[in-house]
Amino acid sequence: MLSEVLANSPAAQPFKDLLVGTESSDDAAVYRINDTQAIIATTDFFMPIVDDPYDFGRIAATNAISDVYAMGGKPFLALALLGIPVGKMPMEAAQRIVAGGHAVCAAAGIPIAGGHSIDSPEPIYGLVALGLIHPDKVKRNDRAQAGDLLILGKGLGVGIMSAALKKGELSAEGYRQMIESTTKLNTPGIALADMAGVHALTDVTGFGLLGHLLEICRGSKLAAELEWSKVPVLGAARPLVEQGFVTGASERNWNSYGSQVVLPAGDMSLQRKLLTDPQTAGGLLVACTPDTAPAVLEVFRTEGFADAVVIGRLTAGAAQVKII
Repeated sequence: MLSEVLANSPAAQPFKDLLVGTESSDDAAVYRINDTQAIIATTDFFMPIVDDPYDFGRIAATNAISDVYAMGGKPFLALALLGIPVGKMPMEAAQRIVAGGHAVCAAAGIPIAGGHSIDSPEPIYGLVALGLIHPDKVKRNDRAQAGDLLILGKGLGVGIMSAALKKGELSAEGYRQMIESTTKLNTPGIALADMAGVHALTDVTGFGLLGHLLEICRGSKLAAELEWSKVPVLGAARPLVEQGFVTGASERNWNSYGSQVVLPAGDMSLQRKLLTDPQTAGGLLVACTPDTAPAVLEVFRTEGFADAVVIGRLTAGAAQVKII
């Protein structure tokens, strides 16, 4: 649907310093301001996916800032976007949402320097996030090369866990895993910008792992092989997907790009649900040379991303993902 909405949008080619716009479905816009600096600009906001207002604020802020890291940039400033149902939601809850956002921005080392608020039927929170990067070090999602390995930084399953939470079926341990994943800043992106062997970078969010991997494939004019047995999944999500928990967005994702996915023989319904599961503040997805992969994994390990692992490779061919 988003593709249809944007189909008639004017092209951005006349702006020579706009290094990244809408042409490749990338994570953020990048605008060159001089020979050594470019600004990364992005925004993201949504309604609560958890009941605790403080956790909601933290998750939304982490998710928004992630797009700066996904371009290889270092965030330096944020603006808050807040919608509250005036007269229907306690002021203390709104204050807790904002406090959660401030806590994450403090962890990222950036201020929330302003923003905008509206009266809305349901709570909404998010950020405009700005970052800086050298123009030559921008990590786009459409520069992968045949032979590159694929590395994923976080486990899948956030959408499934959120679905279980809404029905009161998520355990305390499951909630802990969900919050830990969705509030962990994708800081390895900063170091990955300095690695010439990292050819493409994105983060896995609403379109699921398959959707964001296909964006890399389409932009880079390549195919991908994905090793299902290597894909990390959050521990609490596995039994939940077996119990039937899934989001409506997962099926919509599959309907939008399933024709470009080759599944092995047999029942792959559970795997499909996880691979299309919409992630909030999901992990970085890296395409890099095999020689660079150990250094990339070391960056993830140093930053505390224990689940980071090689999950596949890119190959010559038409844009598709083959599950092996």
